[in-house]
Amino acid sequence: RHSICSPIFYRYELLQKQLFQLEEAEGGIDLFTRSYRIFGVQRRPDNSLFFKEWAPAAEALFLTGDFNGWDKFSHPYSKTEFGKWELILPPKYDKSPAVDHNTKLKVVVHTKEGQRLYRISPWAKYVTREEKSVIYDWIHWDPPQPYIQIHPRPKKPTSLRIYEAHVGIASPEGKIASYTNFTINVLPRIKDLGYNCIQLMAIMEHAYYASFGYQITSFFAASSRYGTPDELKQMIDVAHSMGILVLLDVVHSHASKNTEDGLNRFDGSDSCFFHSPPRGEHSQWGSRLFNYSSWEVLRFLLSNLRWWMEEYCFDGFRFDGITSMLYHHHGIGTVFTGDYSEYFGLQVDEDSVVYLMLANHILHTFYPDCITVAEDVSGMPAVCRGVQEGGLGFDYRLAMAIPDKWIQILKELKDEDWDIGNIVYTLTNRRYGEKCIAYAESHDQALVGDKTLAFWLMDKEMYTNMSFLSPMTPIIDRGLQLHKMIRLLTHGLGGEGYLNFMGNEFGHPEWLDFPREGNNHSYHYARRQFNLVDMDHLRYCQLYAFDRDMNRTEDKYGWLAAPPAFVSAKHEEDKVIVFDRANVLFIFNFHHIKSFQDYRVAVELPGKYPFSSHLDSESARFSGIGCLSSQ
Repeated sequence: RHSICSPIFYRYELLQKQLFQLEEAEGGIDLFTRSYRIFGVQRRPDNSLFFKEWAPAAEALFLTGDFNGWDKFSHPYSKTEFGKWELILPPKYDKSPAVDHNTKLKVVVHTKEGQRLYRISPWAKYVTREEKSVIYDWIHWDPPQPYIQIHPRPKKPTSLRIYEAHVGIASPEGKIASYTNFTINVLPRIKDLGYNCIQLMAIMEHAYYASFGYQITSFFAASSRYGTPDELKQMIDVAHSMGILVLLDVVHSHASKNTEDGLNRFDGSDSCFFHSPPRGEHSQWGSRLFNYSSWEVLRFLLSNLRWWMEEYCFDGFRFDGITSMLYHHHGIGTVFTGDYSEYFGLQVDEDSVVYLMLANHILHTFYPDCITVAEDVSGMPAVCRGVQEGGLGFDYRLAMAIPDKWIQILKELKDEDWDIGNIVYTLTNRRYGEKCIAYAESHDQALVGDKTLAFWLMDKEMYTNMSFLSPMTPIIDRGLQLHKMIRLLTHGLGGEGYLNFMGNEFGHPEWLDFPREGNNHSYHYARRQFNLVDMDHLRYCQLYAFDRDMNRTEDKYGWLAAPPAFVSAKHEEDKVIVFDRANVLFIFNFHHIKSFQDYRVAVELPGKYPFSSHLDSESARFSGIGCLSSQ
């Protein structure tokens, strides 16, 4: 049944049983997936507050904050088994909770070496930073009238069209945009474009904005730089009202090395949640690596997934950087050729593999419509096969070779020299039965030092010749046409889902660069210029319209949910690609000067194929010259 993975599958089954036995022994409730209700802070029915932490190396723990005038020793925790600490705060005389909503707290950790450390609870639900402060503060979030989400989750779509987005840059203004801005100004655009899913980046709290959300400090806290937890809940609720799912970009592959406002050295030891160095440190990312063999670490991460699903009503996750998790070498200095020896051997981190199996098992058991996406550059087999088959259980994997191929050929070749067969091979090279999400570019291709596809195609002329008031230049003309064709070819041929990074649908100019010391803390490139689409005299609106019609046409015919395409032609001399999928015939002419008349193509099913102007890249409404016949 799972001959290659059977030893790992056995470990998964054994660990699953042991964890459930542990949960039953600790109270008979489902702690396996609800650990967050027990750890951190929980308000009980009588308004007493129950605090619980896991700090196995600590000598003593105290709670301090605004509620006790920052007395460091007045409220000690009691130590229980297995490195756990508990504290109960009775309500005030008026029966209200002892800690007021929106006030500051700290955990004071006394180590066996005599150190006194001030820490944020790993289960903190909200952390903020004052304007001139470097360190984040733990804020007790318990609003008297919390936001209640009213719209149900949309059903899992058969065709997944993802809009990858970052709340902070979702504004033309040079500032950190808010959840409310996204709700009011961006969600309607996503709906209009025909995307049915949003992949939200940089939501889990991260102290360094320029890390793009990949150096997590507080795993249970939604980033306060965009607004409050209730404003995020409202944003997701409004998306659901539009029939749009929302995925969280979850980072369980590593954590920030921050100590005072992160997980690192929480109890004073160099391990706790992580492996001790050197195994517990990522040499390239400068971050800490989780110890997935620890039961408490597993429960922390699994309950973290359940927290985002239940508390915020996310619809699933894109798991970031799982290549680093899957292998002891973390993919560093490794070239994956597809040989099976690269995927099954001593270099595989079985603890991490078992964690990912458990995570997918939990999510799909409790939330049947949950969507999980794996970001894995190695191409490990069975990542998107069911856990019971010995797979990792993901629904989709990102087809990361596709954007790399587009960037490579744009960097190295003139379009008249493109290898048509190699392009088709890259777009179709995926394991049958493992769903892929295809994309021409994501945030990775927009980061500083690289360029968006639009900028690779048109470069500096985007600054001067994107207006209808100026003549169409050959570079702009060719760039606009290739931008549309690259995206449609990727959409139709590349996978069972499609992804676009915000702004790239209309050919966003320039790269993406967050404020940092190297750019004098500028927000100039940390924004999305949606205003360019709204200017009727600029050609960006035509690229926007093509992207919109591409998604709407897929919604009508459903090629993403259909079996892989039948490619009937990949003609090198003519630069022509022909394939059909979901009874839709796709014909691409990538030749830089030749047009063809009465061009004969093969089709999988006989019959008449009426011409559709909806996806005619040469249509005048998409900046073309209208040269195609409607017959």
